[in-house]
Amino acid sequence: MTPPLARRAVMAGVAALSLALAAPPAQALVVYDPTNYAQNLLQAARALEQIRNQVSSLQNEATMLLNQAKHLQQLPFSALSDLQRDMSEITALLGQARRVAYDVEAIRREFQQNYPAAFDASATDQALTASARARWMNAMGAFRHVLDVQAGVVGTLGSTQAQAGELVGQSQGAAGALQATQAGNQLLALQSKQLADLTALLAAQGRAVALEQARQGQSAAEAKERLRRFLAPGQAYQAQPVQMFYP
Repeated sequence: MTPPLARRAVMAGVAALSLALAAPPAQALVVYDPTNYAQNLLQAARALEQIRNQVSSLQNEATMLLNQAKHLQQLPFSALSDLQRDMSEITALLGQARRVAYDVEAIRREFQQNYPAAFDASATDQALTASARARWMNAMGAFRHVLDVQAGVVGTLGSTQAQAGELVGQSQGAAGALQATQAGNQLLALQSKQLADLTALLAAQGRAVALEQARQGQSAAEAKERLRRFLAPGQAYQAQPVQMFYP
């Protein structure tokens, strides 16, 4: 081999060696695979959709818990104490009835003494006068008691109307089922209070009317006896019972 040819061979070997040294290793090469890329992209989209579904489910659960919390909220208004106070006042007024009060045994004793079923014609004038006065006092006391009960009932009308308006407003603005139920229950309690007031008033009026009718019946029988004594002043008293209009 001539020197020029040897020089050329050496130079070619050096160039090949340089290219070999400059080339990257086979494992460092990046190969683009369209199919694999598409699969990876689809998996990422599915994972993102699952995350979105989970977030939406958590939001729905949170909303449901908030709604449940609203349904369990207590009503911020209570008219129970005012209702109990008003009803106690009416009950106290009923308890102030005197003489022939709301007691079965007391009524029986009073009627046996001053409202006998059979008038005793042998009773003295003083006894007749005392019995008539007792009946008159019973009747007057009963009518006064009716006025007291009426005044008590009328005195609570303002607070009753205010309580009804407040409860209706609370019911309409209820945040949940519990508040609406509590407002409805208090409205029922208010209605029960009004029925109790009406019952008390009717009881007082009925008592007054009954005592007045009994007084009138006894007065009629007593007037007959006094007329008999006036027409026959010298006639001796006789135990001649006169049957009254009630048994």
